[in-house]
Amino acid sequence: MFLTISTRGDAAHPATDLGYLLHKHPGKAQTFSTSHGTAHVFYPQADDTVCTAALLLEVDAVALVRRGRGQGRGGAPDAALAQYVNDRPYAASSLLAVALSGVFSSALRGVCNARPERAAAPLPLRVEVPALPARGGPDLVRKLFEPLGWTVSAEPVPLDAEFPEWGDSRYVRLTLESEALTLAEALRHLYVLLPVLDDAKHYWVAPDEVDKLLRAGGGWLPTHPEQRLITSRYLSRRRSLTRQAMERLELVRLAEADDSEVETIDNAVPEDTGADAEEKPAPLAVLRREAILAALREAGAARVLDLGCGQGELVRELLGDTRFTEILGLDVSVRALAIASRRLGLDRMGERQAARVRLVQGSLAYTDRRLRGYDAAVLSEVIEHLDPPRLPALEYAVFGHARPRTVVVTTPNVEYNVRWETLPAGHVRHGDHRFEWTREEFRAWAAAVAGRHGYEVCFVPVGRPDPEVGPPTQMAVFHLGTENAGTARKTDDAQKEAEAA
Repeated sequence: MFLTISTRGDAAHPATDLGYLLHKHPGKAQTFSTSHGTAHVFYPQADDTVCTAALLLEVDAVALVRRGRGQGRGGAPDAALAQYVNDRPYAASSLLAVALSGVFSSALRGVCNARPERAAAPLPLRVEVPALPARGGPDLVRKLFEPLGWTVSAEPVPLDAEFPEWGDSRYVRLTLESEALTLAEALRHLYVLLPVLDDAKHYWVAPDEVDKLLRAGGGWLPTHPEQRLITSRYLSRRRSLTRQAMERLELVRLAEADDSEVETIDNAVPEDTGADAEEKPAPLAVLRREAILAALREAGAARVLDLGCGQGELVRELLGDTRFTEILGLDVSVRALAIASRRLGLDRMGERQAARVRLVQGSLAYTDRRLRGYDAAVLSEVIEHLDPPRLPALEYAVFGHARPRTVVVTTPNVEYNVRWETLPAGHVRHGDHRFEWTREEFRAWAAAVAGRHGYEVCFVPVGRPDPEVGPPTQMAVFHLGTENAGTARKTDDAQKEAEAA
């Protein structure tokens, strides 16, 4: 994907001030990692009279498919080959809009400490996009940009120049020119309208997209004649989000007409802080702990191991429920255990409460007799921190030696990573993750572990499942079969007798 922004100048106001406004030096070629590939910023021309900044986005289309997208534009299923061979690397879309907001974030907000007067003043601007999908054709392009003060040239791209009888494609060569807009206004127009013309978002459209739209559309969207079409397409035609955005835009319009603030217009009903108030979605870490606790309660566990307990978040939740009578938190990091102890307030805890919990240092790469005899063990976001060759050692230490009746394992679903807009393509969620598995890979590993050690396993989604890529976290709950549980108890009793002797 390719986009250029040009401006003109003179000796008093050199065109190279564009470098200050974009916060990118005209003498350098710079590279940035984005959520879908690599963005390059460079200047094909930079002098006092003309300065052109270019944004080239290299999209890693293969990584998008392998990391879970696996679907075509707008979520429509594609043929297998079309998942890899498509227009994503070339045609401007929401991917380019995301790159614009990431690479030129300060310019998008109109912030420039070096040239504040230039940032606030209109500039002679020329924007060129060689390949822009336009669902609605050149007429729609003009309807969207001309009311904003642009002179628009939208030249249709033929399907094949050698066969004009085939007609035009759905792409246009876009050129925008204006003398009346600031650079920030121009970037905000592009940020909203590029994905609108493409009519597809390449990432999950969450409720916070309404806020992004209203921030970027402030000052022009409330009065735009195509407001409803822009809002609907930008929000991927999700009716509830579109309705919410339209209501807020109407408040803005009424406030401007009344020369008032939005808050003074929208004050008929006091802010609801009661049970009927709309709650923000719970963080994924909270949902994960809730799912783990539910699985432990369903299993009737009383004595619980938190293996890889980190700073003690799950241990705190377990202590809050009296049905968990004994809790052992194990971690290899002494520092993490010290933080957990301080956060739990073990030194200030009452005697009865303190008797329920122990924090010990240990490694899951080795068998540990301290871990035997417990009802349940939890491996929450642990396995992905181990190098794959060390997984068999962990497997035997937990399932072969400790053998609790229930084991709960959670790990990221790598397919869902494509929904994190800020996660660079091809990256895992945490720098210490040695791997992240697809749902199929996790199920295959869990089924093999269960088969080798006499457990039964079921799978539970954690977080809101996406219809295409599944939940953000995947959880496996292992239960020791009845016959194997009896054998495990006899073995454990024998070992306790041996240790006592």
